[in-house]
Amino acid sequence: MLDTSRGNPVPTPEPQQPQEPRGCLFALSQPPLMIFLTVIGVLLLMAAVHDLFLL
Repeated sequence: MLDTSRGNPVPTPEPQQPQEPRGCLFALSQPPLMIFLTVIGVLLLMAAVHDLFLL
């Protein structure tokens, strides 16, 4: 239903500062992701070394 009362007008939101878009480099700079990628990389490296030298 349309409100036609003459009470206080609805306050308009303050203009916000434009934020820079966050891309892939921002995501890669996060410590939990870097730790996860390091662990995966070490596991892959260990598997490759195992395959090359021990089999």
